[in-house]
Amino acid sequence: MRKVLLASFTILFAAASQAQTSGDVTLNVNLNPIQTLVVLPSQTTVDLDYVTENDYASGVSAMQQNHLKIFSTGGFAVSVKASGDLTKSVSGGNGNIDAASVRITASAGTNDALASASYTANGVALSTGDQNIVTSTLGAVDKNININYAAAGANAYIDKYVAGQTATVFTTTVTYTIVAQ
Repeated sequence: MRKVLLASFTILFAAASQAQTSGDVTLNVNLNPIQTLVVLPSQTTVDLDYVTENDYASGVSAMQQNHLKIFSTGGFAVSVKASGDLTKSVSGGNGNIDAASVRITASAGTNDALASASYTANGVALSTGDQNIVTSTLGAVDKNININYAAAGANAYIDKYVAGQTATVFTTTVTYTIVAQ
């Protein structure tokens, strides 16, 4: 009986040790969409200064080099909008400044340029609705975009100054947004 029990135990042990020699695992790489847009911290205020007669006649502009930094895990679009017309904090003068009199133009940055993108030709006139200024079918890692802010000439703002001030300041908030495409 001992021999039969020992033989049975040996057969069971041998069968158990050969039962499984491999196993499968499902491996997933889960790529989640990420889009970030950062305005260069030293450029969070942009001034368009009208100082000379020529400034009023021809308009003024301010180029902000590498103004936006983009990260995107795939194709994307960057849009711009204003919170409203440009308003002043003092009374007097002749109304607000129409946001549409300011033009925003995007171009490839001077450092780490976003080369694969399409830039809206001639830029866009500011409005309260999102308007695309850059699109790309490819992703981007820390790529830069220049932004030029240009305001009206043709003496469009000649009656906006309020007497008694060093300068009459008109303000709006400009918002840039990045979305996946």
